[in-house]
Amino acid sequence: MKETWGFIDTGFNSASVNMALDEKLLDWHGEGKIPPTLRFYGWSKPSLSVGHFQNAERAIDFSNMQKHECEFVRRLTGGSAVLHDDELTYSIVVSEDKDYIPTSIQAAYYVLSKGVLEGYKQLGIEADYATPEKKAERTDVCFEKPAFYEMLVNGKKVSGNAQTRKQGVLLQHGSIPMSMNTTMLFDLFKFPNEKIREKKRNTFSEKAITINEITRKQHTYDDLKDAFQKGFKEELNLEFTPLKLSDSQWSEVYELAKSKYTQEEWNLYHQRSV
Repeated sequence: MKETWGFIDTGFNSASVNMALDEKLLDWHGEGKIPPTLRFYGWSKPSLSVGHFQNAERAIDFSNMQKHECEFVRRLTGGSAVLHDDELTYSIVVSEDKDYIPTSIQAAYYVLSKGVLEGYKQLGIEADYATPEKKAERTDVCFEKPAFYEMLVNGKKVSGNAQTRKQGVLLQHGSIPMSMNTTMLFDLFKFPNEKIREKKRNTFSEKAITINEITRKQHTYDDLKDAFQKGFKEELNLEFTPLKLSDSQWSEVYELAKSKYTQEEWNLYHQRSV
């Protein structure tokens, strides 16, 4: 039997609004105001999101952030920093009480990422799950190493996902790049010296790859939206109904973006208090 979820495409917004909206969707679902929901979105400017517990002061080169006019935000979810630019981003909010949501984070990644896997197949890309056999070397750059059940093509990472659970609701979101500006990416991080920065940049192509590189075609946001919506629909056995936010709900999002996701106390210093 198919389950009906909400679906919303919120287009391109600032980093603060994007993260505020994911948090509000989690809250509203927990309060019973919206159904389980799949959201697609983009970023109005290149944006670097750091993981909930990541030490941004240690990892990020903020002078280069300004040079590249890149926005900066801290996620609710864990993991390493992600440069969001030419990509489709998805988020899912769903109750932990659903019988198809496993209690373990890794198992839940496996279930929900089936939609991502099928989305790549819709684009003619044969991806596979990452199942690391040993603890990988720590890195601040998300796409330098895969986590369990993220997507690989020929051993190279093609998408990144992160997850959190709050008030009985699971939030998972993920980055699906069409292309990646590696010059900008490695400029945004601190390294002991420029030689190491260049070495990391030059070897990155051995660890990660994007949709446009694989297919040798230029894809659009709408191309990916169609493919990955079909992927989630087929693999999670879903029907979608459009979710439209009210003016008051958008006001809540903008207020949270202003009071939390634009503030240094959260974005820069939050990990000091946890």
